[in-house]
Amino acid sequence: MASLTVRKLEEDLKARLRLRAAKNGRSVEDEVRVILREAANETASGARQPVPPRAPETKGGATPRVHAAAGERKVTLIIGGGIAAYKALDLIRRLKERHIHVRCVLTRAAQQFVTALSASALAHERVYTDLFDPESEFDAGHIRLARDCDLVVVAPATADLMAKMANGHADDLATAILLATNRPVLLAPAMNPLMWSNASTRRNVAQLTRDGIHMVGPNAGEMAEANEAGTGRMSEPLEIADAAMELLRPARSGPLTGKRILITAGPTHEPIDPVRYIANRSSGKQGYAIATSAAAVGANVTLISGPVNLADPPGVEVIRVEAARDMLKQVEDALPADIAIFAAAVADWRVAREGTQKIKKTSSGMPPLQLVENPDILATISRLKQNRPPLVIGFAAETEHLIDNASSKLLRKGCDWIVANDVSPEGGVMGGDRNTVHLLMKGKDGGATNIESWPAMMKDDVAAALVDRIAREIAERDS
Repeated sequence: MASLTVRKLEEDLKARLRLRAAKNGRSVEDEVRVILREAANETASGARQPVPPRAPETKGGATPRVHAAAGERKVTLIIGGGIAAYKALDLIRRLKERHIHVRCVLTRAAQQFVTALSASALAHERVYTDLFDPESEFDAGHIRLARDCDLVVVAPATADLMAKMANGHADDLATAILLATNRPVLLAPAMNPLMWSNASTRRNVAQLTRDGIHMVGPNAGEMAEANEAGTGRMSEPLEIADAAMELLRPARSGPLTGKRILITAGPTHEPIDPVRYIANRSSGKQGYAIATSAAAVGANVTLISGPVNLADPPGVEVIRVEAARDMLKQVEDALPADIAIFAAAVADWRVAREGTQKIKKTSSGMPPLQLVENPDILATISRLKQNRPPLVIGFAAETEHLIDNASSKLLRKGCDWIVANDVSPEGGVMGGDRNTVHLLMKGKDGGATNIESWPAMMKDDVAAALVDRIAREIAERDS
C-alpha cells in the first residue's frame, strides 16, 4: 500500500485532522490509519465500528501531552546551551502561572545542562530536540512549532545561537524554527561579559534589533565562572515572563500607533581608566518616562540608555550603552524613525588616552588628563541629509539663563524642538521625580518662535504632556 501523504491535503482538512488526532491522543499519521480502518470496517459490515481513543503514551517516561485550552496563549520556548539553562525550567513554571501554554525545544548543547524529562514534566508537553524527528517531521513539525504559537522565546540565548540567527542559519531544530517563524521573538541573552561586549556579538545584536527581534537583558552581576563579573547574566525568570506577557498583550492603539520613536536617556560614562570615568548626575528618569508614555499610546519605541538603575519600560525595546560614541552608533543603527527624542545627558568630553591600568598617585602630582570633545549626537542626527527623522527633539539642561541658552542651542544644533529645564542643584531635578520645563519650537529662521512654559510636574506627567504635544503635531502634519 502506498505510504500516507498528509502534506498534499487542503490546509483546512489538515487542521481538522490535527485537532482530531490531538483529541484522541494520536499522531496525525496514526489518526489517518484509524479513519481508513473505520471506513474499511463500515464497508465490510455496513455499520461503522468506531475505534476507541488510544491512551496517551509516555515515551521515555515523558509526561503525556496536554493541549492548550481554548483562548490560552501559546509560547514556543527554545532553551539554548548555557549554564543559565537551569533558569529556563523556572521560566516554564512562571509562564504557566500566567496561563500560557508552553512547548519546549532543547538545543543539543542545552541537553548538556538540563534534560528533556525535566522540561517535559514542567510543561506537561512533549519536548522537541531533533530537526529530523520522524514522529514530528512527517508533516513539517518545525513549521508547526514556528507558527502554531503566539510568541517564540529563547532563554538562554547564547552568543552562538544569536550569531546563527543574525546570519540566517537553519542547521538544527531551534534555528529552523527561528528562521521559519512569523511570530514575535523574544531573546534573553546569557554569556560571559567579554563575549557580550565582543565586537562580533555587538554587530549581531544590532542586526537582530534591526530585524525586529525583542530582547530582555542581559543583567549585570556575578557570573558562573570564578572571579568573573559584568553584563551577561540572563534576566531572571520573572523578568522574562513579564516581558513575554507584554508582547502577548493585544497591540496598543493610540494617536502614535505605527509611529517609530527613538529615545536616548540617562548619562554616559567616559572611561579614564578601568576604575574611573567622567559622568554626570542624570538618573534617566525623564527619558524612561517618555518611553513609557510613548509606548502606552501605540508607538514602536526604541530606548537607547546609558548606565541607569531603572527597570526597562514595558513594551519598549531597550539598548544599553556606556559611552557617547557607543550611543551615537546605536542611534544611527536604529534609524530610520518618525520621531527622535534626545533626553540623554551625554558627557561633552572624554579623555584622549584611556589608561589601560588604574592611574596611580605619584610624588610628581596630578597626572595630566587631556580631554577631547565627544560627538554631538543631537547635532549629528539633526543635520542628516538622509534618514533624518521628521521631528527631532533635544533637551537643554541649564543652570542659568535658561531660555536664552536653550534658544541658542535650538539654532546651533538644527533640531526642531528643545525641551529646556533648570538643573540647578537647589531644584533637585537631577535624580529627582519632579521637573519644570519649557518647550521651544523652531520657526522658519531656525530660531525659537513659540515657547510653551509648563508648570512644575512629576516627570511622568511631563512625559505624558510631551507625548500628547507630539501626537497633536504629527496629526496636524498628517492632515
